[in-house]
Amino acid sequence: MKRTRWNYWAGAVVALSLTAAACGSSSKSSSAADSTKTTGASTDTCVSGDTVKLGLLNSTSGAMAISEQTVRDSLNLAVSEINASGGILGKQIKTVTEDGQSEPTVFAEKINKLLTEDKVSAVFGGWTSASRKAMLPVVEGANGLLFYPVQYEGLEASKNIYYTGATTNQQIIPAMDFLKSKGVKTLFLAGSDYVFPRTANKIIKQYAKTLGIQIVGEEYVPLSGDNWTTQVAKIAAAKPDFVFNTINGSSNVGFIKAYSEAGLGATKSPIISVSIAEEEAPAMGVNLTGQFAAWNYFESVKSPANEKFIKAFQAKYGAKRVTSDPMEAAYASMYLYKGMVEKAKSFCVDAVNKASGGVSFDAPEGTVTVNGENHHIAKTGLIGQINSSNQFDIVWSSGKPIEPDPFLKGYSWWNPNQG
Repeated sequence: MKRTRWNYWAGAVVALSLTAAACGSSSKSSSAADSTKTTGASTDTCVSGDTVKLGLLNSTSGAMAISEQTVRDSLNLAVSEINASGGILGKQIKTVTEDGQSEPTVFAEKINKLLTEDKVSAVFGGWTSASRKAMLPVVEGANGLLFYPVQYEGLEASKNIYYTGATTNQQIIPAMDFLKSKGVKTLFLAGSDYVFPRTANKIIKQYAKTLGIQIVGEEYVPLSGDNWTTQVAKIAAAKPDFVFNTINGSSNVGFIKAYSEAGLGATKSPIISVSIAEEEAPAMGVNLTGQFAAWNYFESVKSPANEKFIKAFQAKYGAKRVTSDPMEAAYASMYLYKGMVEKAKSFCVDAVNKASGGVSFDAPEGTVTVNGENHHIAKTGLIGQINSSNQFDIVWSSGKPIEPDPFLKGYSWWNPNQG
């Protein structure tokens, strides 16, 4: 059954990428024709009129809605702010929104629609690596742009994707360094059964050998699954010093519930997570005080830019709403796109890509800068510990932005051919 579903998913993506490629070729021809008609001061041939259409593609239903709706909110905040300040190149942003439904095939279908039918200039969204990998051939085939806001497993770069969340050496590796500094000797790996946790754990296992940390177990549950009873029993039996959690979405609720019921907690086999943030923590239904998370932004970051972001977000969505890393990375992505377009003086994809290197934004997490070669951004690594208010006290920082190294070329211990 799993093989059949994978074949269907892969076939659907190939078909959509071929459709996008055909539409992309047509779009390029049209742009070239339009350019011969352009006269006067106009410097752009890819967007006409007083508006620019941008696509927002996030799951507002399904297992990932608990996380992705928050990203949609922060994107809308950035859009409203940019429009209020004059737009991009004098054009107001008009958003076209779609629901990815927490399904990779739907993400592929929707981004194809946004790029080839709605003719958006860029798409912002996705969360799981499965959704990103489903969109990748489509956005490349259409020569479009996708801004992906979530930490991921690395080992990827595309001229048509900008990765504004952390890559491995900006989150996973700093988390392992933190565990080593805490004297951790044994580690258990718990993840959702899809590409990000599988690949992240492959990297973790290799780095653990270098650090002298023993992996005492590795368990997975499907992304849509929430029954962790059997797997947590194995954790309890292994008695690890720490659990490295790469579970995503609402499946975390089942994991944390089973963890608590097994008598485990922050003082007994504590957890370090890479997908539980301020929005998810209260939704777990269990007191998480003392548990850890690795991110590049926490609401507790002290900076004028973050204070402004939080104030604006709560003014728009309510005083009780919280901010989190993927939300902040999505918010920054909209401003980075604005900066890239304005540097290029064009919405045309090739011009934007050519101008992207070195574009910076004073983001809530700190200044972020685009790497024009691999389309990732420099980010500061942070470790937070959950307090009784479901906020994170920052207990470790890399101190300065870490340059992105998505293929781990700077790490001698990494072997992509080793399981």
